[in-house]
Amino acid sequence: MTELQSPAEIRQLIREGRWQQPTSGLANGYLQANLAILPKEMAFDFLLFCQRNPKFCPLIDVTESGSFVPALSAPSADLRTDLPNYRVYRNGVLTEEKDNIMDLWNEDMVGFLIGCSFTFEEALISNGIPMRHNEENCNVPMFRTAIPAVKAGRFEGPTVVSMRLVAEKDVVRAVQVTSRFPSAHGAPVHIGNPAGLGINDINAPDFGDRVTIKEGEIPVFWACGVTPQAIAMHVKPEIMITHAPGHMFITDLKSAEISVI
Repeated sequence: MTELQSPAEIRQLIREGRWQQPTSGLANGYLQANLAILPKEMAFDFLLFCQRNPKFCPLIDVTESGSFVPALSAPSADLRTDLPNYRVYRNGVLTEEKDNIMDLWNEDMVGFLIGCSFTFEEALISNGIPMRHNEENCNVPMFRTAIPAVKAGRFEGPTVVSMRLVAEKDVVRAVQVTSRFPSAHGAPVHIGNPAGLGINDINAPDFGDRVTIKEGEIPVFWACGVTPQAIAMHVKPEIMITHAPGHMFITDLKSAEISVI
């Protein structure tokens, strides 16, 4: 897929089932987003949860109840069809993955779009910091941590981080670059020893894929928008629909417009 395709063109390919892979590296220059869909009666608590956990859940857009259109971030989009892969959690259990949720959507649902760290990967690459998961054609590794989220209403549970490997000489630059993107999780939450986050095995991610670690590289961890999925498994709402890890929603918002200079 060419980088020159617009977000709308990429969403159309996804809608037609012609792209069902992770979206890292697509639509460079545009904000990518995590998805969480909940019944209306849980929406306020989740909105409050995002507000109290802005590093892990930087809120980009919220739909009207019953509307599948993210009016602020992509008014021509359809949240029922425009992600490559969805996950359905029922009572905290992942019950299925689907390429669209047309049959599950109802007038009681509210969609939340949460900023994604895929947004700043282009900036890291342009600063000479490669993305190993792109080089190995796999998904970014993500880990459930021992750090609890700030409770809001019924929502509580563990946070999730994504990991990228950075040469020791480039760590400071990686922090500087990503701190410009607070709407995409911003600067790292942890650098170095994964045990500091309660991660026992860096080669066994909870979500995504294992990547090769080379000599002289340091693991760097960013807050991750898969956190709501860990929360769903902990809180066990009757239903919660999310993106499959790595399979994001691509907005019409330019990353340069939401970055901090």
